[in-house]
Amino acid sequence: MFDFFVKKKFLVDYLDGFTDIHNHILPGIDDGAKTVEESIRLIKGMGEFGVTNFICTPHIMENYYPNNPTTISKSLSLLKNELNTQGMNQINISVAAEHMIDSGIEKLIESKKIMPLGENYLLIEMSYLQPPINFDETVQKVKESGYFPILAHPERYHFIHQKHKKYSTFKEQGILFQLNILSLSDFYGSEVKKVAFKLLNEGLINFLASDVHNQNQIKAIKNVTLNKKTLDQVTCVIKNTIEIFG
Repeated sequence: MFDFFVKKKFLVDYLDGFTDIHNHILPGIDDGAKTVEESIRLIKGMGEFGVTNFICTPHIMENYYPNNPTTISKSLSLLKNELNTQGMNQINISVAAEHMIDSGIEKLIESKKIMPLGENYLLIEMSYLQPPINFDETVQKVKESGYFPILAHPERYHFIHQKHKKYSTFKEQGILFQLNILSLSDFYGSEVKKVAFKLLNEGLINFLASDVHNQNQIKAIKNVTLNKKTLDQVTCVIKNTIEIFG
């Protein structure tokens, strides 16, 4: 009844010490930062919130972003050199990847050319419009290879929105969920926001990340506000993210 009068708080005020496990700040290798200069601006923007720990996750996507450990490492070296040049020694940066479930992913797993988060987590994604035919097989192969699969931004897959029980099925398969910060606003649309809040309320979200690609998203992150109930839920997810990857 009195929810209208409850003061909302800015989420960025609770990100100090956060480890961002999904972002596109590496320069020149996907749809994120195009140059080292852009990368530095994104890092400085996140730094305004107290975020100085990053696991960079460029896309590995057959036919679009055919990245591999070599291309990702080269981009990381460029960025680290610039961080050193600018004396930004407070920045901790490492790499993994966001792996598209496509026709090439199983070969990557078999040839050990995947880029895990930490030692034994693998960030995966799929099309927003339709499920890949090899989804179940890929998840099983990820687990058989000794990794915990983390599904990036589950709230953004529109084809699941009307089949909400599918999220429980994913959980039964051992899939972990990573929520995007901006999904807690209308940035991706009201339907994505609705699903994000529902997944939080059901306790299905394991990790939080920025998935930041550009300065417009940094600006949008600054404006994300939450009521106390949702903030309490999100801070628990933040804590878990830091405990696992910090």
